[in-house]
Amino acid sequence: MKPKVTMIAWNQNDNYVVTAVNNHLLKVWNSSTGQLLHDLVGHADEVFVLETHPFDSRIMLSAGHDGNIFIWDVTKGTKTKHYFNMIEGQGHGAVFDCKFSPDGQHFACTDSHGHLLIFGFGCSRPYERIPDQMFFHTDYRPLIRDSNNYVLDEQTQQAPHLMPPPFLVDVDGNPHPTKYQRLVPGRENCADEHLIPQLGYVATSDGEVVEQVIGQQTVDQDEPGLEPSILDGMIRQLQLEQDQRTGADQESAPSGPQNWEGTPRRG
Repeated sequence: MKPKVTMIAWNQNDNYVVTAVNNHLLKVWNSSTGQLLHDLVGHADEVFVLETHPFDSRIMLSAGHDGNIFIWDVTKGTKTKHYFNMIEGQGHGAVFDCKFSPDGQHFACTDSHGHLLIFGFGCSRPYERIPDQMFFHTDYRPLIRDSNNYVLDEQTQQAPHLMPPPFLVDVDGNPHPTKYQRLVPGRENCADEHLIPQLGYVATSDGEVVEQVIGQQTVDQDEPGLEPSILDGMIRQLQLEQDQRTGADQESAPSGPQNWEGTPRRG
């Protein structure tokens, strides 16, 4: 096998360079002289994650497709700590990315099974209060382009950046309770009635009809006893201004057939 470098990282003070090689070795080099100082042995598959500690120049983290996460002392060339990402009933999970917290006391990794792994000091009770499955309901919503080549959300016909903050759902699209919906930036101070998503039925590519979150539940402004959402009002105003600009552009543009790209709009 011809050796190839898959990843490279400097330590915190730039005195050392660590390279990950496709023969599963990590090599520590003197950044000034280019001298090879250490071979770090431990990984059994290719490594694509090398992260230096935010302030301790001795510490380097590595993680790879073998599910192993190592904490190294690059000055001594020794292994300080080792974790193995074993998933019950599924074998190990390849680690795709990892980052230290700013204080260097924690680090978080993501794996090939969609898990977020958080390592650090103390107990895990604060994290156990959070649901195991957390997705935004807009994560897999289809997009289209209009005649001006602008991107729109297919279901709401709105520009994605003008849409309300998304809802938190599980892997099946079922919305979480309102106490979790307030974790989404923009929903911290919403009333309970604004945190209840509107559900609809959508046909999948296999012809199966599933229940999914469609979007922000809007409140009729004429309905007594309920106040309209301030966020909805802002979005309506922005949409109205955009429609007025679009109408002015169309009046000044020559008439002719419009060509629509992408998926046709849904009624």
